[in-house]
Order: sequence, then C-alpha cells, then structure tokens
Amino acid sequence: MLEVAGITKTYPAATGELRVLDGVGFTLEPRGRLAVMGPSGSGKSTLLSIIGGLDEPTAGTVRLDGVDPFAGDATERARFRNRRIGFVFQEHHLLDGCTAIDNVLVPALASGSAPLDLVARAAKLLERVGLGQRLDHHPGQLSGGERQRVAVARALLLSPRLILADEPTGQLDSHTAGEITELLIALVAESGGMLIVVTHDEAVTSRVGSVCHLRDGRLEP
Repeated sequence: MLEVAGITKTYPAATGELRVLDGVGFTLEPRGRLAVMGPSGSGKSTLLSIIGGLDEPTAGTVRLDGVDPFAGDATERARFRNRRIGFVFQEHHLLDGCTAIDNVLVPALASGSAPLDLVARAAKLLERVGLGQRLDHHPGQLSGGERQRVAVARALLLSPRLILADEPTGQLDSHTAGEITELLIALVAESGGMLIVVTHDEAVTSRVGSVCHLRDGRLEP
C-alpha cells in the first residue's frame, strides 16, 4: 500500500516562507484509485512529485509497500522510481527521434538494455492501447491522443506498483480524454497497481472513483 503522512512543503518567500503543502496525509490500499482535484497552484503537482520521489518534502514521510524512497541516496531513489513508479504527464514527453516501441522501452533502457521479454511486453502494451500497427511510427506521425497512449504504455512497461498521472488528458478533446482515462484505469487494474490522478476534469474523477480536494495545502474529502 501507499502511506503518505504529514507531507509539508515550503519554499523561501519575501514574507518568510510559502507553504504549498501543509501536513498532507492519506493511505491508498493495494489496487486503490484516487483522483486529486484543486485549483491551479494548490500544490497538486508538487504532491505527486514528492510521492514519486522527484522532489523531497520539507517534512513528512512517504512509504510505498513499506519502502521510504527518501531513505537512500539519489541513485537509490532513481532506481526506486524506475522500478516501482510509472508517470503519465499532461505533456507526453516522447523522444521525437525514437519510434513508438522504443519510447515505450525507455524505462528498461534506463538500466542499460531491454531484454526480449520486455520488448514483447512493449509491443503487447501498444496493441492493448490500440497502436499495434504503429510500433515503428515516430511521435510526429501520431495524433495527440495516440502520443498519450504511447505515454500510458511506457508508464506501465515495468509493471510498477504505483502510477502517478498529472493532468493526463488536459490537452485532449473530451472524447479522446474519456478513452485515455478508461485505458489507463483498465491497464492499471490489470497490472494490480495503484493509481493517483491529478485533474481538473470532473469527467475523469467520475471514472476514477475516490476523489479528494487540495485546499490551502491540505487534502480534504
């Protein structure tokens, strides 16, 4: 499970400090799903960055299956992120010079090579998201929705325990956004992982299920 306790994040400011997160805490059970809503600048992306080990909290703890990503050094934290967490962002962040399947394989290539079983899994994931005939296409040959489908497949390549999605449908039309959301939920469920989605879209939250709101640095039902 995911345990988030007392997460606080402050930044220096002219008035002393800017408190973006103020004692945020929650627990996500295995296979759990959570949508986080809140106005722009409320700290939603900061919260995801901390849970994902991309940013350190000023105070508080994060434990994924009992492991604290901040207990080790930067190399250990990077390994933790690579193996246990998948990220889907509003921008797909695909590599323009790489094919769709090579982009999906990026998490494996980060450790040096992609064994044949992962190449097969990448191809299967692309087929699962409706791109089985586009493995050798580059991002410039794909639509916005197709590029985001590649990003979803990439996030799931290593069967991470937790998927963090930050406004994953923010730049898509409502129909495509619905399709991407349904795919993301279904694929995470199939892998047995947990899912946290940050979004402004109530259509997305209705599909995810559990919803919390970030207000004044605190997470509320």
